[in-house]
Amino acid sequence: MLFNPALCRNESEVESKLIVQYLLPQLGYTADTWHQEVAFGSIRLDFLAFSAQTIPFVLDVNSPLSVVMEAKSPKQNLNYHVLRLRHYLTSLNVRYGLLTNGKEIRIYEKDGVEIKLVFQCDGNNIEENIEEIRGVIGRESLKNRQFKKQLEVQVSQLETKKEHSMKTIAIYHHKGGVGKTTVAVNLAAALSNQGKKVLLIDIDAQANTTFATGLIKFEFEDDDDLKDRNIFHLLIAGEDKSFSIPDIVRKSNGFNLIEIDVIPSHISLIERQSELTVRSAITIPRLAKKLALVNDKYDIVIIDTPPSLDLYALVSLTAADYLIIPSDLKPFSNQGLISVKNFIKTQINEIKENMGKLPIQIMGVLPSKISSNAQYLRHSFPRHRDLIPKRYELPLMDNMITERTALSHCINKNLIVGNLEIPDPKSIFDFAKYESSASASAFEFESLALEVIRKMEI
Repeated sequence: MLFNPALCRNESEVESKLIVQYLLPQLGYTADTWHQEVAFGSIRLDFLAFSAQTIPFVLDVNSPLSVVMEAKSPKQNLNYHVLRLRHYLTSLNVRYGLLTNGKEIRIYEKDGVEIKLVFQCDGNNIEENIEEIRGVIGRESLKNRQFKKQLEVQVSQLETKKEHSMKTIAIYHHKGGVGKTTVAVNLAAALSNQGKKVLLIDIDAQANTTFATGLIKFEFEDDDDLKDRNIFHLLIAGEDKSFSIPDIVRKSNGFNLIEIDVIPSHISLIERQSELTVRSAITIPRLAKKLALVNDKYDIVIIDTPPSLDLYALVSLTAADYLIIPSDLKPFSNQGLISVKNFIKTQINEIKENMGKLPIQIMGVLPSKISSNAQYLRHSFPRHRDLIPKRYELPLMDNMITERTALSHCINKNLIVGNLEIPDPKSIFDFAKYESSASASAFEFESLALEVIRKMEI
């Protein structure tokens, strides 16, 4: 059977005429080895083909090797869909992905948390390249690799494991209102969903992260179960006892499918800061020292910091290995970047050097609370974004967080019990399960988590 790309005038015809009628049969896939319109949570795949019969099918470490096939309209540029294909392959742990709009065919291979282009040709040249395509993602080729994959797993199990090294990230900006808490809690959820053991620390007296993870469900002060054990008690040297992280940590309450360990904050941090300031030389390195004692328990620690240059900011950044700076890229936020750079240079890194620790690594400025307006994204946003490396000489994160109502709705969700409204905040991922409008934000945070994992090499 010959393929004519001119017959594919829309996405539906790319699916039916190129993938179903031509590619799948040519590559050796039978009706019991491929599936169309496959759903995994918020992920929707056009096609998923396996090297062996899979009815009913599951997708896990024991599944046969598989390939995702995504069809786009001939009018669409495939470059705009590579990031989403990477998300599919890395999130579902699928090794190969085919992306086509009929006029062009690309094949990508998962490489850790990235994907690499391994084949590309025009739709007009598909027949002369079909053997090469078959060698990459044909059913028999995948079956032959299956045995090799099993051997690799056995060998990797025998290899000496690398020494565990926990990484700590501070989410910090001197300017408030840039989405710091939203980034902290949903990045923690995204990393946890990726199989990482996460500890989330709230060291901001506003306690927004503590609220967002479901730990503030009391209405009256007498019911406050956080006032006697919160981040303050981890930082102060008690007369009777010095608290450790296991003494203070709580499980997030209904926040995410995989609950997260949280060290809560409290409004009393503001008035009690003076108790810590009188012994600041001892207080500042204390969080870093307490974290060192749980190095083998967590993969990643995320610290939601105060928008200030005070003692709590010093404590947070001194304990951090990496820094993510959320910013809406507006003038006041950009001006605050100068203060952040000076704070890091003149105080944080000097303290860390005296402690024998490496300087904090600025992972990047993360564009957050960015307008979804098409005109803004097309014209103004690129100029605002490019100012960060050019004028402020700071790295940029690859991803961005768009301002959407779903991000505030998920944190401010309430549960009605009788005549009472009880706070019932959710991560963007749990919220997306029943609110389709949240899926775009969930995708952005999953992509951000993969970028963080890649940059920390964990």
